[in-house]
Amino acid sequence: MSARSIRILEQGPGNMYSGPIIDPHHHLWDLSMGKHAWLVPSDPTVQAIAGLEKIAHDYFPDDYARDAAGHNVVATVHIEALWAGNPVEETRWLETLDKSRGVALRYVAGASLGMGGAERVIAEQAAFDRVTGIRGILSWHPDPKKCFVSDPELGRNADWRRDVALLPAHGLNLELMMYPYQASIVREIADSLPDLQIIINHCGSPIDRDAEGMQRWRDGLKLISVCPNIAIKISNPGAYDHDWTPESIRDVAMHCIDCFGTERSMFGTDYPVSKIQMSYDQIYDTFKTIASALPVEDQAKLFHDNAKRFYRL
Repeated sequence: MSARSIRILEQGPGNMYSGPIIDPHHHLWDLSMGKHAWLVPSDPTVQAIAGLEKIAHDYFPDDYARDAAGHNVVATVHIEALWAGNPVEETRWLETLDKSRGVALRYVAGASLGMGGAERVIAEQAAFDRVTGIRGILSWHPDPKKCFVSDPELGRNADWRRDVALLPAHGLNLELMMYPYQASIVREIADSLPDLQIIINHCGSPIDRDAEGMQRWRDGLKLISVCPNIAIKISNPGAYDHDWTPESIRDVAMHCIDCFGTERSMFGTDYPVSKIQMSYDQIYDTFKTIASALPVEDQAKLFHDNAKRFYRL
């Protein structure tokens, strides 16, 4: 644990943040459209996310606004939700939704990176003013049940890298889901494309909670945080931590902040997926407690200012 983390633990709560919040990571879906089959898997024993039955229901802007009612959320960023079929259809659907409450004012869209036609899809997505990035998923794990992709070397695939290299010309970020096993690959991507802004999802996914696994995660974040073009979202903090406590969340959040600083870190929910482990209030109340010992200006960066900058809000 760093000296900064120790100071926060010793100081305890200071000024609890009450300013505006931008949630940089959440999802919406309408299951009647049949585009999110992963939420209702045919074989529940083989899925990277356990407990999907808790979130296998429609989730619209009104639902998000209801869950967020206890917090000063002024804007949100919608992250692609593994839409089946042409991912541009998801963006078109988002454009039809109510924006009056600030929900889904920006989108991180989907594109089948490394597959045929990705160049065209990236260009189509970039034509929407609200699209600020494309998400890629590299999350491979030695345990097949925990894998989101089948290829542990996907991030080194020439076709995948070719498509990712297109993003800066379109003014788009690369949003990445990764496990610690992909840290060296992510470092290679960032080093090879210094003009590409990369944003890591979900704290870099500390999926293995034994001592060896947590050290692998800590080392992985240190490795990639050296790259100035990588930022991190402290989102879905209870993922993979089924016995989470405020202290365990704080340890993860503070390591992210220690590595990336308050200039390249953001608090986010991953709602409603994170609902499997934590309520919306639990997520932001925990974040506010963790951040309370930080200077007010640093709290504002974590809750609002950085997301405003990275997502051009």
